[in-house]
Amino acid sequence: MIRSEKGIAIIMVLWVVTILMALVISFSFLIRTEAHSTIFFKEGVQKKFIAEAAMERAILELYHRQTYREQTVVVEGNEVVRIDGRPYTGQIETGSYTFRLLSESGKIDINKMTDLTGIVLKNLLLGMDVSQEKADIIVDSILDWTDSDNLRRLNGAEDEYYLSLQVPYRAKNAPFDTMEELLLVKGVTPDILFGNKERKGIIHYLTIYGTSSKININAAPKEVLAALPGLTGDAAKRIVDQRETAEFKSVPDIQAITGLNFAVLGQYIDMAEGNTYTIESTGFLGESKQGYNVRAVLSAESTTPRFFSYKSPSERQYEP
Repeated sequence: MIRSEKGIAIIMVLWVVTILMALVISFSFLIRTEAHSTIFFKEGVQKKFIAEAAMERAILELYHRQTYREQTVVVEGNEVVRIDGRPYTGQIETGSYTFRLLSESGKIDINKMTDLTGIVLKNLLLGMDVSQEKADIIVDSILDWTDSDNLRRLNGAEDEYYLSLQVPYRAKNAPFDTMEELLLVKGVTPDILFGNKERKGIIHYLTIYGTSSKININAAPKEVLAALPGLTGDAAKRIVDQRETAEFKSVPDIQAITGLNFAVLGQYIDMAEGNTYTIESTGFLGESKQGYNVRAVLSAESTTPRFFSYKSPSERQYEP
């Protein structure tokens, strides 16, 4: 009987010790998890501040560009930033950053698009593996959405189509107020607008803040350049190479590269920059390749920037 009681006592002690060990291990794991969470949170905040500092640097460079972009002689140290999305880097103590500027004048303005310039958007869609039938529907439907009448283009859509949907609504017949509004337009899907793992979405090449229906040749992304009628792949490459050296200042500069095709190309391009830009900045810490991204669309028309959108964090728009 005594041996039996001793055995039970030993078993109970072992159970108590086991439970205590489990509690200690759980507590240790919890503390470790919280410590790692604190470190990650701290690093995330630091990366965010670095990205925001890069945004401020980009805005400063933007105003410097507006002041000196017309200079005929470039003094060393007084160069202006480019507005075609190329990366600029900097260092802040143990952190680093990258920022890029892209003029909205280099994108396709869906509010100012015409039946003529709509071909640029159609070519862009075709280049992103959208079928020709769907590309025709999207272009005509965007034009129908922004015009003031209720007359449907060949492949477009007006009230008759939108009122037949499960959740009916009318065609706006007015300019777009946001890029996301495109999801209301016939043919535009989230995959086409925002992209997926295989490709980017068209939202990165469209704008509602342009100044004309034409594309600024100095700011156009390579995907938009490839969509311009009359511009061969070889000529598009020469334009990108030329921009690495200097921006285009006159029509003859462009004619020299595009040759006889300029008569066609000239209907779709200009060199008017406007005052609205997209800025993307990324903050890094140490050797980490994972950064914090901030993206803003702003106007630099006055001495104080006017923000149209500010996303923090945001997905990375350009390739690293």
